[in-house]
Amino acid sequence: MSTDKPEELPSEEELAQMSRDELATLGAKLDGVELVEYPDPWPVKGTRAEKRAERQVAFWFALAGIAGLAFVVAFIWWPARYVAPDQDGYFMYSLYTPVIGLTLGLSILAIGIGVLNYTRKFVPHEIAVQQRHDGGSNELDKATILAELADSGNRSTIARRPLIKRTLGFGGGVLGLALVAMPLGSLLRNPHAQSSNAAGLLHTPWLHTKKGEKVYLRRITGDGRVSLVRPEDMDAGSMETVFPYRKTDSEDDFVKVTLKGDSPVMLIRLRPQDSAKVVKHEGQEDFNYGDYYAYTKICSHLGCPTSLFEQRSNRILCPCHQSQFDALHYAKPVFGPATRKLAQLPITVDEDGYFISTGDFIEPVGPAYWERRS
Repeated sequence: MSTDKPEELPSEEELAQMSRDELATLGAKLDGVELVEYPDPWPVKGTRAEKRAERQVAFWFALAGIAGLAFVVAFIWWPARYVAPDQDGYFMYSLYTPVIGLTLGLSILAIGIGVLNYTRKFVPHEIAVQQRHDGGSNELDKATILAELADSGNRSTIARRPLIKRTLGFGGGVLGLALVAMPLGSLLRNPHAQSSNAAGLLHTPWLHTKKGEKVYLRRITGDGRVSLVRPEDMDAGSMETVFPYRKTDSEDDFVKVTLKGDSPVMLIRLRPQDSAKVVKHEGQEDFNYGDYYAYTKICSHLGCPTSLFEQRSNRILCPCHQSQFDALHYAKPVFGPATRKLAQLPITVDEDGYFISTGDFIEPVGPAYWERRS
């Protein structure tokens, strides 16, 4: 292995007058590098095989760009609002996740295949031997390494392959646009546009839209039968999942309400001995009805359903990330990643003995967001 270095280093004036090839050669000598083999992948320029290889690489970069554009279009404009399996539009909705996953994955895969193909077919497969050396880089080292990098790019022939450069720019640029579209895409849609009330996300379906309106607590029975909840329907220590219902609602209206993420509520009846230990949240002292408390079923951590109620410990559990909330202490978090209490729904019983809400939630349901008024 040869590690000879030039006997005299060039002066700054000589360095400025040296060509790129001379600087690259000098840099190799200074670094103790010996190029054992540096073959040109295409010694005969412009052959059919070379052009075919170039088109193959360009194909993958172009495919990456097309797939990236398809991802951006699908992510922003594909119908993503939930549609039940038996309703019109379900087929298109069901394709949303597969389409954005396929297009983004194809774009990333095509970029990778294109880069690998270019490296294999156009970058010289050099064999070099270099001694390791310590110490920082001086101005001479910096100038020569830049020349070596430029020389490597020139030897890779990328400069004279505009088709590959354009398709790589197209594919890489659109892939970058696709990655930016993911966090910013939701900002292009107005979250209030499809809301059922004028206040948009500031309220839930439990909102009383008319003066004197009754919003009942209704179970889902599965047979379309209207089943409202009375206090005597529940045993001490039990829990019911209920949804908002107005007597003017059709069955289709009720189905739509049940599909809204902020609709489900846990109606809990505490045991008498436990009810005496309850600590109520300030400003919500009259939200319960006797031993009955109603809390949103949407976890304040990431919005999973807090579907479990443990009677002995009076804890509400979220099965997704194991957050636990104390039902005796205004459903404040006592374990797990959740940091906010569950929103409490104010309830009472009407003259007919049915549970009704006395108003909407006054705090964020599920994970809080910046628009919410509490």
